[in-house]
Amino acid sequence: RHHHETRSKYGFKNIIGQTPSMRRIFEQSRQVAKWNTTVLLRGESGTGKELIANAIHYNSARSSGPFVKLNCAALADNLLESELFGHEKGAFTGATSQRKGRFERAHVGTMFLDEIGEISPAFQAKLLRVLQEGEFEHVGGNQTIKVDVRIIAATNRDLEAEVELGNFREDLYYRLNIMPIYMPTLRERIDDIPELASFILANISQQQQCALSITESALRLLMRYDWPGNVRELENMLERAAIMSGNGIIDRDAIIQSGINETSPILNPADAPAVASMNLSDPELDERERVIAALEQTGWVQAKAARLLGMTPRQIAYRIQTLNIKVRRL
Repeated sequence: RHHHETRSKYGFKNIIGQTPSMRRIFEQSRQVAKWNTTVLLRGESGTGKELIANAIHYNSARSSGPFVKLNCAALADNLLESELFGHEKGAFTGATSQRKGRFERAHVGTMFLDEIGEISPAFQAKLLRVLQEGEFEHVGGNQTIKVDVRIIAATNRDLEAEVELGNFREDLYYRLNIMPIYMPTLRERIDDIPELASFILANISQQQQCALSITESALRLLMRYDWPGNVRELENMLERAAIMSGNGIIDRDAIIQSGINETSPILNPADAPAVASMNLSDPELDERERVIAALEQTGWVQAKAARLLGMTPRQIAYRIQTLNIKVRRL
């Protein structure tokens, strides 16, 4: 029963994404889950690589085995070696007993090596041997240990460039890059934002024991932002906005107070269909949004936007100034 609960918790159904780019990720991940192939998850920080790694493991034949993860960037080489391969008693100062490494603990399961692009060339050689032969020795030991472990690695680095520069071993790159899966940025899946926001707010309200909701105008503002920090940035911003809202209703002002404003990086009008196709006579729109939407739809030509809104050029210029709208140069 516990296994079934874990599987349903980490399955693909729990990862939000209706956009074509996310549907493609689910399809690739479901296919590769059936195999023992090494997977390399690629993409910016905060795009959900660990969620996909979990889902691949729990939908694979190894799902009843352990899922062991390690952030390679978090440890220095000597600690990384002991952590992954284990050590013998007395192998170094402080090694008071024998210790199994994570590879041993991951036997018949899956090992998730996060930030694989951060490891040193010296350690890359040691890792390559385990991936090729499935064997290693404890630090300070001479007995060869064999393991059966499936590898899922993740990186936000351009490994091809690192290979060119000599920072990353080419043979290890080919060993890892058998099945690359490229995670889309939040900027590439703007239409998932309403669903993501509602999921994140449900989590926050459960943790904080309070009711939270978000207005349409707040969502529209979130859908126009460029999201350099991806889903993690969205989570942080919504938590700040929830705090700023005071009453649990996250409106446009709470979003602005939490860090998005007109000086923030904004998507090109072509990338922001939600704004470009906005109905200007929608009574839900406040005046500022209506003026911005008209400007977006006319490529920020003030005279054209004024015509759309039934204003004179002088009236729209006055509103741009009083409503503190930052004019975009396209």
